[in-house]
Amino acid sequence: MVINNYKKVKQVLWVILFANFAVSLLKIIIGLSIKSTSMTADGFHSFSDGASNIVGIIGISIASKPNDKQHPYGHKKFEVMASLFIGAMLVTMAGKIIFDAISRFQNVAKPSITTESLLVLILTLLINIFVCTYENRIGKKLNSYILISDSLHTRSDILVSVGVLLTLIGVKLGLPAWIDPLASLIVSGFIICSAYEIFKSSTGVLVDQAIIEEEDIRNVVEEFNEVKEVHNIRSRGSENDIHIDMHVMIEPGISVEKSHILSHEIEGKIQDRINESAQVILHIEPFYKKNKN
Repeated sequence: MVINNYKKVKQVLWVILFANFAVSLLKIIIGLSIKSTSMTADGFHSFSDGASNIVGIIGISIASKPNDKQHPYGHKKFEVMASLFIGAMLVTMAGKIIFDAISRFQNVAKPSITTESLLVLILTLLINIFVCTYENRIGKKLNSYILISDSLHTRSDILVSVGVLLTLIGVKLGLPAWIDPLASLIVSGFIICSAYEIFKSSTGVLVDQAIIEEEDIRNVVEEFNEVKEVHNIRSRGSENDIHIDMHVMIEPGISVEKSHILSHEIEGKIQDRINESAQVILHIEPFYKKNKN
């Protein structure tokens, strides 16, 4: 990702930060005033979104630093590390919500639900829908790992808010009050699922999990007539920082200059057909008929 893109990502995170904190305060204030654990839990969930935006801003600030002697491959993985920290925050928040919900099961209190509180919840739900759509669209446009991941997290907030809204309506219509702390447990389940998705995608980058199907790379490379065989194909990184290396066998009589040109042509086609951020390293080998099998 170019430096200018990092600046744009940071600007988006600042916008989302203020939106999330506004949503969080509204939910927490209304949740406490009507004694609704599910709405309060949802408010703290939204607050964790704002805190995650701060972590994202810090991560992007470090990731945007240029290469140096200690980091010849750049600082891009700091963006992924920030995502892991966000996942840890979510797990901690989920634990608190579970503990509070269990306590409320022992001392059930019926929420005092008002039409105003329901309207506030609907308003915050609409804000979340805007945030999710905006963040996902910009994330795809800028090919930003952290924006796309955070938009998926916000999408889970939408589902959580819908659940809370249905719970409060149910209590207002006469359902038992214990469904409110039950909804809090469901909220915590969504948070844990969000954390799991973050851990899964982030660790994949950190442990150099293959990011592109080997066959997709092979199909592109074998389109070149000079290439007789390709093997040891490897890929790693994230969507905006892909590294690919492979062994390519060509006729032994081809000059070093033509081999060099071929390497650049292969890299260019991979960038055009697979991912424009791909950085490709080719190990050129001579091809002999005895190697054919």
